[in-house]
Amino acid sequence: MSFRPAPFRHTLLAMTVAMAGHIGLAQADAYQLPAGPLSSTLNQIASQAGITLSIDPALTAGKRSAPVNGDFDAIDALNQALRGTGLQLQGGGSGAYSLAPADQEAMALPDVTVTATGQASESAWGPANGYLANRVAVGTKTDTPLLETPRSISVATREQLRDRKVQNLDDAVRYMPGVVASSYGSDSRADWMKIRGFEPIQMLDGLPLPKGSYAMPKLETWNLERVAILRGPASSVYGQTPPGGLVDAVSLRPQDESRHEVEVQVGNYNHKQINFDSTGRIDDEGRFLYRISGMGRDSGTVVEHMDDQRFNLAPSLTWNIGDETKLTFLSQFNRDDTGGTSQFLPLQGTKLSTPAGKVDYNKNLGDPDWEFYDKTFYALGYAFEHRINDVWQFRQNLRYSKLELDNQIITAGGMHWPNGPHEAVSPDGTVARGANVYDENVRHFAVDNNFQADFNTGVIGHTLLLGLDYQRVNTDYRWLYGSAPSSNIINPVYGQDFSGVTYWRLQDYNQKRRNTGLYVQDQLSLDAWRLTLGGRWDRLDTDSVFYNANDAKDHRRDSQFSGNAALSYVFDSGFTPYISYAESFQAEAGGMTDTVAGTGEAFQPSTGKQYELGIKYQPPGSDILFTAAVYDLKRQNIISTNTLGASEPVSEVQVRGFELEATGNVTENLSLTASYTYTNSKMTKVGDPRDKNRALPLTPEHQASLWANYDFSVGPLAGFGVGFGARFVGSTDNVAVGQIGNIRDLSDGHSSAYTVYDAAVRYDLGKLDASLRGASIALNAENLFDKEYLATCDGFYCYAGDPRRVTASLGYKW
Repeated sequence: MSFRPAPFRHTLLAMTVAMAGHIGLAQADAYQLPAGPLSSTLNQIASQAGITLSIDPALTAGKRSAPVNGDFDAIDALNQALRGTGLQLQGGGSGAYSLAPADQEAMALPDVTVTATGQASESAWGPANGYLANRVAVGTKTDTPLLETPRSISVATREQLRDRKVQNLDDAVRYMPGVVASSYGSDSRADWMKIRGFEPIQMLDGLPLPKGSYAMPKLETWNLERVAILRGPASSVYGQTPPGGLVDAVSLRPQDESRHEVEVQVGNYNHKQINFDSTGRIDDEGRFLYRISGMGRDSGTVVEHMDDQRFNLAPSLTWNIGDETKLTFLSQFNRDDTGGTSQFLPLQGTKLSTPAGKVDYNKNLGDPDWEFYDKTFYALGYAFEHRINDVWQFRQNLRYSKLELDNQIITAGGMHWPNGPHEAVSPDGTVARGANVYDENVRHFAVDNNFQADFNTGVIGHTLLLGLDYQRVNTDYRWLYGSAPSSNIINPVYGQDFSGVTYWRLQDYNQKRRNTGLYVQDQLSLDAWRLTLGGRWDRLDTDSVFYNANDAKDHRRDSQFSGNAALSYVFDSGFTPYISYAESFQAEAGGMTDTVAGTGEAFQPSTGKQYELGIKYQPPGSDILFTAAVYDLKRQNIISTNTLGASEPVSEVQVRGFELEATGNVTENLSLTASYTYTNSKMTKVGDPRDKNRALPLTPEHQASLWANYDFSVGPLAGFGVGFGARFVGSTDNVAVGQIGNIRDLSDGHSSAYTVYDAAVRYDLGKLDASLRGASIALNAENLFDKEYLATCDGFYCYAGDPRRVTASLGYKW
């Protein structure tokens, strides 16, 4: 839409708009501006640079800007936008600028030479510079500056992931505020985390990943460009999401420049791993680009006689169909053969004393001859983008994925003894155990279509998003439970006969869910004001067959509207305060069954809403971002697991909290990420009055963390890099909802606070000899002092925290 001038055509519209963190014409900033209405583009650049630009509407009416893609200072960026328009900049008094026809030489600025740097290519789906990602899409589905996104967001860049030698998503997010990583302790099967008290949905490249009760993809972090956390509801854009937030990972994508890397790792617990990555052109013109990355691991674990083997392959291909059209195929294959290192340890011998002594967390209280965890995950999809004209662009993301899990696991102690958890371990060390058999298959199809329009109406800029997405999920899940032969906590007994175990079908169903969502969002800008409004309508159809209730069938249809609104102001001093409101809804897997009556029905979807007030601060000229947020969120109709392993609804939960974070590059040599979290959670409406106002499970009140990394560039230590981190997690009190009678009274769900430390040291071997250029060595340690702690106890079981892990690596890039 073009700007229409007022009757006084030569009246100048003076605009003075300031962007946080950018002061001075010489400061280079990253711009990713497509061609668009000239006045809108010029205003956006002037706003980002914090300069005064006077525009005569008669000069810009009907004109389009040239694209501005690069790392430029303000004047360079404005001249880039003015290419081919017949206009030029004029310098005015007091640092103000205006426009004039190109044939006017009076007061014209001298010609400038434009040079773009490597940082210019940063986008929400690409590499970031150091520890700070300046642009994100996780909050809006559009490529938006992180400083201007009015939501609480953290990003772990690839450089941070590599410095810490991250092995899984739990590792990637454990230094972020509002997040409880490895909430069930050390577990080689899956990533168990909480965000603001709730388990998040995991996404890859903007599309949700399949998730079952025990089958999860467990993304390979070696293949990721970045990992972003959005705290709070996001259903107005993404549809089914919990109110606590979501994790969105971005895959490595093909690059035009050829790059190759291989890395070999060894470590304690017989850890052996090889990682590889290769990308570049297939043809000379660069029309086709490839990337193939992957890894292989053969390792033991902290638990005796339990291995952790993984194979991963992630090939991708980009087809540059034309200047305005690109198609990227993304795929991956994972194969896991491991076990449950969390072990479900009994309270007696961990939290409670026993005459037989204490449980050794390294002892395998299961049976390696009977247990296994075999999981296969594969995904195939694409990301398509096409620019229709200077205003409109179209994107389509599509993926089909499948999870297949076969799992047999033993729980040491638990819910099956007659007089409560105090009798799980006998005086001689004999421990009662449960045998669990899980079969789970999840097939998931997701496609997201959206049109984005960048235009302005008068002095108001718009980024309009119109979208339609569809998901289809088909889940087969069976959980059999029985009393296993007993063992001993001091001298475990292996190779026992399980053929006589009698199993109960605690869960056995097929469930098909189909979700269609229609959404609209507008990001408006007026001077330094930013307003985001969005809404989405979803229709969810759920068909269930409960085989453990005489094949009872159930069909339900739910529809839900989810909205969001946010307002912020971008000060030229670097501060951006914001206020936001957002809603969520999410389908709950499974349902309530009555095996006697032969009936069953799916759960009602849960809903949530959140109010958040925050502020972001990026000091002018710096590459570090400080954030603070306070929030109040509620969730209704959530599902909890009771004593007998069944699921049951909880009416309402409330979580309030305060979070602080600092992330970025303090200097060229020093990078850091630090956070503090305060969380007050309580169950406000529950069936059992004894649960009222109890804190949510696995949700500590206080958390804090700090990771700092320093690279020496000069002097005798040139080439060395060192990192050190500390993580504090406060105490929790967890009693599972639904525990009854003497079992509830005797349970002990308190977990003490703990602090652990991480460290890293690296050396660039190219500093030693030029022939070794591209080679490096590193030594990383998690839980450096090998602190033994319980990550949590949930009333029946306790889960040991991650032990010390030491990894030495040798890498080579060329």
